[in-house]
Amino acid sequence: MLTGFGDFRYNAIDVRENFMSPIETTLQFMDRINRHDADKLAELMTDDHIFVDSLGQTVRGREQMKKGWRGYFAFCPDYWISHETIFENGNDVAVFGSAGGTIAAAGTLPPENKWRTPAAWLSRVENGQVKEWRVYADNKPVYDIMAKSSRQ
Repeated sequence: MLTGFGDFRYNAIDVRENFMSPIETTLQFMDRINRHDADKLAELMTDDHIFVDSLGQTVRGREQMKKGWRGYFAFCPDYWISHETIFENGNDVAVFGSAGGTIAAAGTLPPENKWRTPAAWLSRVENGQVKEWRVYADNKPVYDIMAKSSRQ
């Protein structure tokens, strides 16, 4: 569809095509997670962003999730995620890989608090932003560290 205003003409479809692809958006989102930059990460979230953790707990809204990421980065300052396989189905991107980090204790990162687990994520992309981010991972390694730390 062409729309004209005087000598200025643009193709409305081209505007949509300037967005990153769903896979590119998802990889950029993962990169920002790995950079621990909640503000830049939030730029890739829709206003009505939905985060669902591996226990099914949901956080709604960009600002709420920005706070959530800041808290998680303080809890696990070297948190990282990686991908091995990615599948795309329209605006849905399934990512399979690993996650890990070290649970902070009294401002330090004790080696015994390091964890790593296989993980998967579902990213629902809308207009170049992540509308929904679902985490599928085994939380047992983190829970084991937390339980051990609480006994000390």
